[in-house]
Amino acid sequence: MAATTTVEVPHLGGIQAGYTLSGGAYDPSKPTCVLINSMCTTVSLYRDQFADAALTDALNLLAIEPLGHGATSCPTEHFTYWDTAVMALQVMDKLGIDKAFALGTSQGGWMVTRMALLAPGRIQGLVLLGTSMDYESADSRSKGCWDPRTLLAPFYEKWCSPTPTPDFVVDDVWVGMVATLGFGAAGTAEMVSFWTETLKEVYKGDEGRKKLKMALGCLLDRDGLCRRVRDVTCPVYWLQVCDATARQTVGTDDAPFGTTVPAEQIKLFTSSKEATLTMVQGGNHYLNATNPKEVGAALLQLVNKYK
Repeated sequence: MAATTTVEVPHLGGIQAGYTLSGGAYDPSKPTCVLINSMCTTVSLYRDQFADAALTDALNLLAIEPLGHGATSCPTEHFTYWDTAVMALQVMDKLGIDKAFALGTSQGGWMVTRMALLAPGRIQGLVLLGTSMDYESADSRSKGCWDPRTLLAPFYEKWCSPTPTPDFVVDDVWVGMVATLGFGAAGTAEMVSFWTETLKEVYKGDEGRKKLKMALGCLLDRDGLCRRVRDVTCPVYWLQVCDATARQTVGTDDAPFGTTVPAEQIKLFTSSKEATLTMVQGGNHYLNATNPKEVGAALLQLVNKYK
């Protein structure tokens, strides 16, 4: 489900940001990791991380729902991934958190990297999961990345309406795509049912339609970060799933971004204290959900080394 707690921050005229904090309160004696979820999911994407005592004993987990997602809302219909990055930093301010590590799944990777660019003194390290630093450029598409503008633009057009749509509910086709692209073969019947119910609760009515439209608009029209990531100074641990039988050559279970582009782009973090790419065998695009053990180990390694 979506977050049950919100906090108001000033960006864009007053955003209500949905979030979940492990332990229910910030513990200043522990380091903190901000978690930003993938497209059309919520803080519930990180259920496994919040249930992992090794993680919650070692650090505060602060999952924040991006603009266009979950319980987060704002007075303007239009926003970008940069706005979510500013919002997340302001949530940290409101909760009294000066510095944090940040983990992002898929689109969350784009947002936490923007946080590191906007506030280099506050982001202590990044964990990037199943992502890309480019927009889906011709170069990226030629190297195995998907083409969301062709695939998803018809949904955006369908969700535009000059008149209110009080009876809107996100359709099963879109819900199925979120589950298929994100969880793949790792998606259980329970998991699919949970996310079907969640998406239909979040994206309903006129407000839900507008949130969904702009969540997709951010993806379709986003700017790439390949020229900017040289200015990221914190350490970066990037995990990308790779099919166990094909290794790192012809096969991958990360349908949107493959393995070639991440291997090239990790080298662009030339100012980072450390920048590593780990190919995770098996699993799928939403690595924190399909491979929580590997993700938890990487996060703890990063935190213990750089806290």
